[in-house]
Amino acid sequence: MSTTSPSPVSAGATTPTVVTCGADMFADAVAGQAVDVERVDWRPPMPGTEADLAAVATDPRRPDANRRAVEAMLGVTAHLVDVAPASEVLGLEKGQFLHAGPPIEWARTSGPLRGALMGGAALEGLVEDPEDAVALFESGSSVSLEPCHHRSAVGPMAGVVTPSMWMWVLEDRATGKRTYCSLNEGLGKVLRYGAYGPDVLARLRWMGDVLGPLLQAAVRGTEEASDVTGILTQMLQMGDEAHNRNRAGTLMLLRDLSPAMVTSGFESKDVGDALRFVGGNDHFFLNLAMPACKLALDAGRDVPGSTMVVAMARNGTDFGIQVSGTGDQWFTGPAQVADGLFLGDYGPEDANPDIGDSAITETAGIGGFAMATAPAIVRLVGGSVPDALATTRRMHEITLAENPRWSVPVLEFQGTPTGIDVSKVCRTGILPQINTGMAGAVAGVGQVGAGLVTPPAEIFPQALAALAQAVPGRSL
Repeated sequence: MSTTSPSPVSAGATTPTVVTCGADMFADAVAGQAVDVERVDWRPPMPGTEADLAAVATDPRRPDANRRAVEAMLGVTAHLVDVAPASEVLGLEKGQFLHAGPPIEWARTSGPLRGALMGGAALEGLVEDPEDAVALFESGSSVSLEPCHHRSAVGPMAGVVTPSMWMWVLEDRATGKRTYCSLNEGLGKVLRYGAYGPDVLARLRWMGDVLGPLLQAAVRGTEEASDVTGILTQMLQMGDEAHNRNRAGTLMLLRDLSPAMVTSGFESKDVGDALRFVGGNDHFFLNLAMPACKLALDAGRDVPGSTMVVAMARNGTDFGIQVSGTGDQWFTGPAQVADGLFLGDYGPEDANPDIGDSAITETAGIGGFAMATAPAIVRLVGGSVPDALATTRRMHEITLAENPRWSVPVLEFQGTPTGIDVSKVCRTGILPQINTGMAGAVAGVGQVGAGLVTPPAEIFPQALAALAQAVPGRSL
């Protein structure tokens, strides 16, 4: 497709300018004839979305609804206000388990989610041997499964939360709203990757007996609450993207909390062990970045007519999204296996499909959307530095705004692409880019690699159709 228009080159003379979209071959041929060519990156919309795109595009509520959703999201500042057991802050009772992603029943759970649930059951004393938990979950008589998102929480990878686990508590002081996330265990054979061996359970018990209470004392004993949103702002300037690279964020958190940890009155050995654990775990801050992003996105929920995505989450079987204008409804499709780099002798056949609530970071405009802030991330997830820069630029095509707090130095401090727009995804065919860890497909294995993944394309037309049906006055 092309069009031409005259372009003045000198008094009384013109030369044509050709605007092209689609295949580059025609543009290259015309440019070879010394004609000015302006290339437009145009793609056909996702198949079958034309009528719904037209309906949503003409929804009179949409421009203001998206403006209000974005402004609400960008107006949130997350502060770390407490650390406490899930039984206290989430009301979890014995036998109740939270998990990452949209709702799922035991029969459909993936290996890593099963492994994490089995380990969680042993941690809570429901079984002595994690292997015995299989019969417990198959019966379903004394246990229940519920998404973290349904209780204002998020969980990385399997995302399993049990009553005794300690949770970060973040608050937006302007509204008093709060979000929650468990403490980060580190990498390798850990519960969130589906491992449940004796070393995993021993670490979790130490976190419950020592680390959680110590962090609680430190948070409550710190005069000024840590500004998690502010730390995110700084770490993006320091080479982190806040999903798979959190080194600077972890050290800034340690800076904020370590004085109060040292003066907390806890045994010096416990303080030393905790400082070493946090300082040696570059991903420790991830579990604060995630609830900070959820706190912001939850502020943009439930705006009628808004096409902004407010959650992307995976349970290892399904990938689901929620949209501001459609309430709590999940739109789901099959989770994909990430393409990336593997640990040791592991390969694609060993990896489980994508899992975790950590895509809340991309939903908020960081993580895979901010790869240009952290070009070193490609050494973990694959690709190249130019790929990282191109990814951030491409995500601007499917988002509603830029976040002025979170800027990208290498892109002239442009704000990160923020507010995924369902209609733009369907119109362009560009899918959100997520960088992620990969869990082993078999329960108990743990982490096998890290890589890049996108949501299943079909979930965005599903959401678009629901938005189109809700347009006032539309005849069905």
